[in-house]
Amino acid sequence: MPFIHPLSDVQSLTIGKGSRVWQFSVVLKGAVIGDGCNICAHTLVENDVVIGSNVTIKSGVYLWDGITIEDNVFIGPCVAFTNDKMPRSKVYPEQFLRTVIKSGASIGANATILPGIILGEHCMVGAGAVVTKDVPANAVVFGNPARIIRYIE
Repeated sequence: MPFIHPLSDVQSLTIGKGSRVWQFSVVLKGAVIGDGCNICAHTLVENDVVIGSNVTIKSGVYLWDGITIEDNVFIGPCVAFTNDKMPRSKVYPEQFLRTVIKSGASIGANATILPGIILGEHCMVGAGAVVTKDVPANAVVFGNPARIIRYIE
């Protein structure tokens, strides 16, 4: 069974065994969370979000509709995801762009991930980076806009 802190608002029934959702977090009904995840305090997971297994999501992260996170991903504190390239108040696209974080990727604190981006397997996004385009597998990116600074072997 997952652990759900009594001060969280968890509406989803699709949360894997051994996962933990901490206080002041909101998980909407359609969200899917795999086994062994740690969803830290002060997080939001919208309906059209899929989270794999063994994922860590630190405090202050909001996962909007259209995000898929594969297994063994680390998302640092206050990482900002977006899902609409042309946001306007009360104007919604028919479908949000799909952002995919591939297996083993790590995203540093306060990074910003624009919509429709694919972060490749085992890539690393530096703290504070602004990711405006896809990141290849094993790449390390940093800066604004994020640029490849090296590859991990």
